[in-house]
Amino acid sequence: MKIYTRTGDKGTTGLLGGTRVSKDHVRIEAYGTVDELNSHLGMLRDLAGAGRKELLTRIQETLFALGSRLASGSDTEADLFKVPPITDADVEALEEAMDAMDKDLPAMRNFILPGGHPVVSQAHICRTVCRRAERRMVQLAEQEPVPEVLVRYVNRLSDLLFMLARHLGHELGVPETPWKPQG
Repeated sequence: MKIYTRTGDKGTTGLLGGTRVSKDHVRIEAYGTVDELNSHLGMLRDLAGAGRKELLTRIQETLFALGSRLASGSDTEADLFKVPPITDADVEALEEAMDAMDKDLPAMRNFILPGGHPVVSQAHICRTVCRRAERRMVQLAEQEPVPEVLVRYVNRLSDLLFMLARHLGHELGVPETPWKPQG
């Protein structure tokens, strides 16, 4: 199978199901940003080590399904292609993971500057790309139907990524740098 099709040479791309849209369509921006997030999560998984592999792989798999759902015209179309659904249970799994991490962390008293260790920084990069994916999905939802659970999942994922950054730093003994506004 060849990777190139030449069908996008004039600035359009095909959605799941065959509909063609401009490559700068808000739907493409939404699932493209989810794809970018998934790539950053792959780097985070590589840096975070075996203890986080299962959680991050599960999130990556869910994001692949979420992106595929965004790449389809409707849930019905996604179901025809057997794209796994995103459910409230997926959102709850993120919440449970956050609750488990939170038990180990000191209370947060200030905003925290990202950084301190490459794996912590990568978790923050993932968080910010996740927030951008959420913004693109909300933008799409203003124009076309987007299942609410997809936005909820990405919103919760950004929270988890913040919590994971803190938890990784805590495990590594990296002190958090509080933001201290000047002036």
